[in-house]
Amino acid sequence: MENKIERLQKYALEEIKNAKDKDTLDTIWRKYLGRKDGTLTKILRGIKDLDKDQRPKVGSAANTVRAKIEAHIDMRGKSLRQGQRADKGELLDVTLPGKHIEFGHLHPSTQMRERVAQIFISLGFEILEGNEIVSDYYNFEALNIPQGHPARDMWDTFYIKTRINADQIADQRGYISVNPRSNQRKSALLLRTHTSAMQVKVMEEREPPIRVCVIGKCFRHEATDASHEHTLYQIEGFVVDKHISIANLIYTLKSFLRSLFQTEVKTRLRPSYFPFTEPSFEVDIECLNCNKSGCSACSHSGWMEILGCGMIHPHVFKAAGYPKGAYTGFAFGAGLDRLVMLRHKIDDVRWLHSGDLRFIKQF
Repeated sequence: MENKIERLQKYALEEIKNAKDKDTLDTIWRKYLGRKDGTLTKILRGIKDLDKDQRPKVGSAANTVRAKIEAHIDMRGKSLRQGQRADKGELLDVTLPGKHIEFGHLHPSTQMRERVAQIFISLGFEILEGNEIVSDYYNFEALNIPQGHPARDMWDTFYIKTRINADQIADQRGYISVNPRSNQRKSALLLRTHTSAMQVKVMEEREPPIRVCVIGKCFRHEATDASHEHTLYQIEGFVVDKHISIANLIYTLKSFLRSLFQTEVKTRLRPSYFPFTEPSFEVDIECLNCNKSGCSACSHSGWMEILGCGMIHPHVFKAAGYPKGAYTGFAFGAGLDRLVMLRHKIDDVRWLHSGDLRFIKQF
């Protein structure tokens, strides 16, 4: 049997060598390796009928020959194709340089997102993302912004027609249970206006100490300009524990900005108003695009507002079910796109969402 396999190999390789076209190679493949009538295939099928001591030797020899025939058919096929190109004047010049393969890279917003995450992880924060579709309860009411509150105008957003109980959303999305009082009424669904919508969700599930940073996409129904977009990426950070103070907030923000820009950045805190923090502040940094001389990105003021912050309002703790006065905490929210603009001296936020490769390839 082994001698038969060797003769079969000799005949097959000779026929492959003399093949003049692809059709001939196909015929040779069917003759020796065809599933039904292939000569070598029949030998492999008959191994089960041989003596036990012969089976390993014959099986090994047959598989080796099969591999050789397949390899020679493949090489002969490539040789024939190259010969056809040569006949047509398409000779392959091996001295020509190879084609340059272009590799993609991360979008500048994605690069910034990863950088921000690394910084907050080093500060002991957990990174979360959350859902982009949330209930009115978590986006507004749990954050001390009830129906009819004028602050809702600051976060005009896109609503979804479907209305569902807030607790049902939690079940379907795998989130934590909702404050029971939200079950008493229907809650509208909307595209979240800020990543702050995750605050009460997280607090309902966990006991302090909590250090969480939420990075994700948000949506607002507003006109676009050099520093505003209807779709934006936001960073939300909050800390809850006993004896948390404004000093902790300022230290955290300065540590973050120093690590992000690799230099001491001039900042200023302005008293402001947010329904879910008290006291509240706006944090501005000296515009790195124009060195405070004034440009379109900073509205020619020399300062750029990058985040809002403050101490978490007692009503937010109440919505989360925490005992009154048991904990304190701070929260802050920053626009990721604006950080990208500052880092790379981009004068218009709309470039980041343009999809223009001439712009993106610069990073």
